[in-house]
Amino acid sequence: MVKDVITINKEADIKEAIRLMEKYSIRHLPVVEGDQFLGLVTEGDLRQLLIPAILEEIKVKDVMITDPITVTPDTDIETAATLIYTYKIGGLPVVDDGKLVGILTSTDILRAFVEIMGILTAGSRLDVVIRDDPVAFKEVYNIIHRHKGRIVSLGILPDEKETIYSFRLERCDLEPIVEELISQGYKVVANFP
Repeated sequence: MVKDVITINKEADIKEAIRLMEKYSIRHLPVVEGDQFLGLVTEGDLRQLLIPAILEEIKVKDVMITDPITVTPDTDIETAATLIYTYKIGGLPVVDDGKLVGILTSTDILRAFVEIMGILTAGSRLDVVIRDDPVAFKEVYNIIHRHKGRIVSLGILPDEKETIYSFRLERCDLEPIVEELISQGYKVVANFP
């Protein structure tokens, strides 16, 4: 989450909210009074109000979302991602005991998943069909390990017919791993150097 959050007071006018969003290139503006979180104004909310003649008469309190979906500092990343996806929102205020302590955006969540999965590190990827059997998983792991493959992350790809495990490895020669997997009866769906 971003901890140094740009905020606005509920009595500020819409021009000030737009100015802050433009100045800091942000799309979500938490509304606070002192250190108490009151609501949220989004770029989408303000886009509807861009009639200059009435901007000075409208206050932030007139357009803010007074009961936005929020998370706490202890909310896990999966729950936050699910909330953003389910409610189709771009950000979540992080509130602790009524006080705003940060904001978590869809970009922050994407960055966390990219880091968790090691996507930006140079590496290799190996997708293998593994039957639902712990012994089979251990055997695939041992084959990778035997050929000096180091697993960076592991994911399960959605497929209706089979379970496909996607191994992200530190960059290595995949050919001997693939050959042994196939010789042991495993189906290698994809491999990328």
